[in-house]
Amino acid sequence: MTTMRDRFADVTGRLLDDDPRVALVLADISADRFREAAAAHPDRVLNVGIREQLMVSVAGGLALTGLRPVVHTFASFLVERAFEQIKLDLNHQDAAAVLVSANGSYDWPEGGRTHQAPGDVALLDTLPDWTVHVPGHPDEAETLLRHAVAGDGRAYVRLSEQRNTAARPITPGRFLTLRQGSAGAAVVVAVGPMLDLVLAAVEGLDITVLYAATVRPFDGAALRAALGDRADVVLVEPYLAGTSAHQVDEALAHLPHRVLGLGVARPELRRYGTMADHLAAHGLDPRSLRARLAAFLDTSAGVPSLAG
Repeated sequence: MTTMRDRFADVTGRLLDDDPRVALVLADISADRFREAAAAHPDRVLNVGIREQLMVSVAGGLALTGLRPVVHTFASFLVERAFEQIKLDLNHQDAAAVLVSANGSYDWPEGGRTHQAPGDVALLDTLPDWTVHVPGHPDEAETLLRHAVAGDGRAYVRLSEQRNTAARPITPGRFLTLRQGSAGAAVVVAVGPMLDLVLAAVEGLDITVLYAATVRPFDGAALRAALGDRADVVLVEPYLAGTSAHQVDEALAHLPHRVLGLGVARPELRRYGTMADHLAAHGLDPRSLRARLAAFLDTSAGVPSLAG
């Protein structure tokens, strides 16, 4: 089965062939996937070794020369370890690059805490002018990657091993209405690979579901359009719980509302387990999501439990 990371490698190789403006900067991780590209474009495929901070600094220098650098490694190394360089060599220098991560919040549990980054999007939120894409399927990853590389701003594409069963007809920067509840129904915003879990959790319930494969900018207009007199919003994000709560508050500043942020909890899980174990431990499996929705909406008496 093709993963988002597989698709990233394939598409980036083709972008290097087609666009002389594109450069790729690596820090050993995934270098084996770009051997042919490195041989074909030795001046635009750079592997700096296990030096993630240098990787981002090199990307900033390439951007200042007019190139469009794509920078790739695991999320914990790309955003957390190299954050100072992102802040200074990209934002402070007003240089633009496309950061593409892998392994997300807990995609490789046996890698331990060093390879987990549930706080990556929240950390980038401390800096201005970042577009953040969170695809839920390899096809969406290709769409969003191509959109990011074709632009000229700073973008983060967050790839995951977790995926939805089908790609959706996304438009970068816009939420997609996948399920329409009645007037006044609560709205659940499902981010990237959380969509299938959310759809299973709300089966049979009067709830509107918006799908977000781009979270920055946050499509406040779509959220406002989906709400009636009842402004109950639930965010289900594949990273730190409540990361986008402030975006909901800004979008609904004119309207009394309630927000429930579901995602990765702040306490660290200190056992490896599997991705499914981590989802369940954070209350993100369909059964747990349904129970938490019912408790928030105070409708547990009328919400049937999931079968099985």
